Amino acid sequence: MAILTVENLQKHFGETKVLHDISFTMEEGEVVSIIGSSGSGKTTLLRCLNFLETPDSGRIAVREDVLFDGREGARQLTEKELREKRLYFGLVFQAFHLFPQYTALENVTLTPLLFAKERHELNAEKKELIIKEGGALLDMMGLSDRKGNYPHELSGGQCQRVAIARALAMKPDILCFDEPTSALDPELTGEVLRVIRELAQKKTTMIIVTHEMAFARDVADTCIFMDKGVIAEMGPAQEVINHPKEERTRQFVSRIDSERQ
Repeated sequence: MAILTVENLQKHFGETKVLHDISFTMEEGEVVSIIGSSGSGKTTLLRCLNFLETPDSGRIAVREDVLFDGREGARQLTEKELREKRLYFGLVFQAFHLFPQYTALENVTLTPLLFAKERHELNAEKKELIIKEGGALLDMMGLSDRKGNYPHELSGGQCQRVAIARALAMKPDILCFDEPTSALDPELTGEVLRVIRELAQKKTTMIIVTHEMAFARDVADTCIFMDKGVIAEMGPAQEVINHPKEERTRQFVSRIDSERQ
């Protein structure tokens, strides 16, 4: 059974149609890379999945739990229900969006602590467990010696790894990345990509929007090429990037390859 089902998703901004009938499924443990030019709808798709944007129509379901149903007459979620549904997804942004007044560990544990408090589950034992789990995530990110550092004391690559740990702290079913290396210097890109590779090896279910073609090819199981708000090509990552069938995909991959040389 698919962990994620997206059916006929559409999104408009005014008269501009940004997503046109987007449909795909993914399995648990699968890594999907999404490639395409700026303005093709990649980020909007991620934001719709995370409910930072509300689709105009279509359907989103995680396992058998329907998160969004745009069909006429379908019941829409309350704000409280929506907050709960968002927990299915973790999102790592292009920019780190860390809270500057909190240490690395505090950034990672802040949301789990707030949710535990909201659910009336926060006691000394629960707090200790959340802090312990947050520390373990930073250890996994190679930041065991940076837990007490503030964002301004960290490199860009370290900040992005804190952001990944923060997303993982909520134990999402699907981890989403929106161009996770675009704000980094080339020398820092490798350390973030290494962490994502390790997550893929652990069968973490992930959707990765990226311009790193070699990374998208080697790490992802499936690659989606988006163009002008539609899925122009989708298939095994090796095939889509090395042997694209669609002319638009060939042009895009060729252009990115030439820019990298």
